[in-house]
Amino acid sequence: MPKSIVRVLCPILLAYFMMGVGSVMSETYYVDSAGGNDTGTGTSQSSPWGSLAKVNASRFKPGDRILFKSGSAWQGQLIVRSPGSEGAPIVIDRYGEGAMPLIDGGGKVEDVICLYNVQQVEVRHLELTNHGAQPEVRRGVHIFLDNFGTAKHIVISGLFIHDVNGTNGVEHSHKDNGGIVFRTVGNRVPSRFDGLVIEGNIVWKVDRSAIVAESYHAMRSHWFPSTNVIIRDNYVENIGGDGIVPWATDSVLVEHNIARNCNRRAGSYNAGIWPWSTDNSLFQLNEASFTRTTLDGEGFDSDYNSRNTLFQYNYSHDNEGGFMLICTPGDPTKEDGPGHIGNIGTLIRYNISRNDRTRIFHLAGAAENTTVHDNAVYVGSGLDVQMLAVTNWEGWADRAVFRDNFFYVEGTAHYGHEVSRKDGVYTISPGWGPAKAIVFEGNRYVGQHIDRPEDPKGSVEELGEMPRLDWDEPQFDPANPDGFSTFLSKHRDWMLKLFESQFGRPVRLGR
Repeated sequence: MPKSIVRVLCPILLAYFMMGVGSVMSETYYVDSAGGNDTGTGTSQSSPWGSLAKVNASRFKPGDRILFKSGSAWQGQLIVRSPGSEGAPIVIDRYGEGAMPLIDGGGKVEDVICLYNVQQVEVRHLELTNHGAQPEVRRGVHIFLDNFGTAKHIVISGLFIHDVNGTNGVEHSHKDNGGIVFRTVGNRVPSRFDGLVIEGNIVWKVDRSAIVAESYHAMRSHWFPSTNVIIRDNYVENIGGDGIVPWATDSVLVEHNIARNCNRRAGSYNAGIWPWSTDNSLFQLNEASFTRTTLDGEGFDSDYNSRNTLFQYNYSHDNEGGFMLICTPGDPTKEDGPGHIGNIGTLIRYNISRNDRTRIFHLAGAAENTTVHDNAVYVGSGLDVQMLAVTNWEGWADRAVFRDNFFYVEGTAHYGHEVSRKDGVYTISPGWGPAKAIVFEGNRYVGQHIDRPEDPKGSVEELGEMPRLDWDEPQFDPANPDGFSTFLSKHRDWMLKLFESQFGRPVRLGR
């Protein structure tokens, strides 16, 4: 054979050989709580393992699959210690027909599933619960990097997590327990996620947070943000504190999540869906509703130490604290010194707020360069709200523009700045107080607006017929998780049609 042909064919043959070797080397392991035996090979459905202890004590190779039998149940903890490799992740999933495999922590473990310093791992289609006699630090899933470096490709998908009574209440300052928690610690080796995907999960009746992060790298003095993080198509309901909160990320995508009945038990400041110490975050097509209390209590929030946060095509309704909080303390030396840069460049557009209470928009503290345009706000009959409350948090807002918004008020709406506060409720007076450059341009004011701001290009109208929109959204009962994927598809389609009807244009997702 000519040498030129050999030079061409050898790399190709080697590639095929390596692919074949990889497929031979990887294994599928089966685990059956009722019919399994840890003395078996585990590599066939006729000879499955039986216990979590056997899985936890085993080492797996890239590409291996560990499958739990549908309808089976275990008590205890699943620990993932083995990493996969690029294109060959470790996959944990189920096999067979019937109910999801159940792992019950019984309140005896902190984490039902623990992924510690691993990467290239996928966890799918399991039911998790972790309820003890008394509240303690407990989680459904804990993804934890400790001086690890960069962990690539971790997927948490299709889990049903419920009844996790973690710590709650004001005596516990940390929010990193509840449903799904991803954390990074790295004072020696900077650590972050690159390609973390949390999607299609149900998180129900957990304390304190549904899906939340915590990171040593959140402060700008040692900023090392996670990248390619996606939080999508999750349903969270009956949550003690916060719903969905990414930390220390750059360009996180938070899309089509549904957060209902958050902040039910924490007794402290929490909201539905919001970022903390992030850059370039994109929140779109999410629904937040029935968030409790006026200790924050908003459906959405653009928060602390964040830049260029974008909220678009989100639906907020019936939240006791209101629609949107934009906040940051004005004196960083009282918080985290040089690690804190404030809240800069929030953009809020093409969202709908319906029957939110107390405060629709809340500018708290020294947020800078906020833009709010082309949103629709519906205030129902009998509701008395603050359409915009500007308040003090060691400083006041600087440069905020409200442009081309539609404010339809059947009740009463007020505008002004804080003169006093009590238990998360603000008394306001006309004008913006010490805040700077708060501008209203070309907004449409329908109904009763008290102390309406100057807006020479705006229009003022008497109440007329409300735009005809389809408020009858698809419903889902997390007690019956079957049919969740069908619900998600219907809900997404319904939201897209709602926004197209409201704004008279196709929905354009992305930046």
